[in-house]
Amino acid sequence: MSINRLLITGAGGNLGKVARQHFRGKYPHIRLSDRVDMDPAGDGEEVIVCDLSDRQQTFQLLADVDAVIHLGGFSVEGDWDTIINSNLIGAITLYEGALQAGTDRILFASSNHAIGMHDRATTLDHTCEARPDTRYGLSKAFGEDLGRLYAYKHGIRCLNMRIGSCFPKPFDERSLSTWLSFRDFCQLCEVGLNADYQFEIVYGVSNNPKTWWDNSNAERLGYKPQDTAEDYRDEVAGILANDPVGDALQGGMFAAREFTGELARLLKK
Repeated sequence: MSINRLLITGAGGNLGKVARQHFRGKYPHIRLSDRVDMDPAGDGEEVIVCDLSDRQQTFQLLADVDAVIHLGGFSVEGDWDTIINSNLIGAITLYEGALQAGTDRILFASSNHAIGMHDRATTLDHTCEARPDTRYGLSKAFGEDLGRLYAYKHGIRCLNMRIGSCFPKPFDERSLSTWLSFRDFCQLCEVGLNADYQFEIVYGVSNNPKTWWDNSNAERLGYKPQDTAEDYRDEVAGILANDPVGDALQGGMFAAREFTGELARLLKK
């Protein structure tokens, strides 16, 4: 299916701005949405302020949309009300609007925090169980299963991108394993918009030798990361969380936040 109108949600956020710049001019129509004000529309762009928890607004937003890069939502840990309204209800409404509009596919910005309670000695692939490390991480695990429902029951293609640490460069030792460059993020989105699949989970991670994730499923779809965190090792090696939980589990300080369990039990083999 050719893409005439691409919707990018969360277009006012950091990754939304990266995606907006990358995809500008690549499709006849780019629709950009967020709850906050954005830069004015350029050629071929539509800018729409929309709260995805509002059903009527979201259904109008999805009209005539062929594909979605869903970056919208609350991007860090929050209280239950914030996470439920922004990340659960917003995602449900988005998928319902896509179903009504006949949208072909949704690329969902999931997160490594959907699996953050796994230990760092374990290499994970796309088949591992979810172990969310926060309410935020739980919302991402929910979003993956939401996509599974709409993919297999209603035929909407869904690519869940478990994004690691997507910043201009790594900033600590953990991100030597989790870093995703902006260039590789855009390439992964390109793969999601063009590959043939029904429902898949992939990792948003660059070509990092120390990664904890087997990303062969993304490579099978055509992903070939160009950047590596190793280029920054000398800058960030030894910068630790200095927290026993944060330095042992894949979620880092997200996993350590509010932790009241027994770390030794999580690390047992």
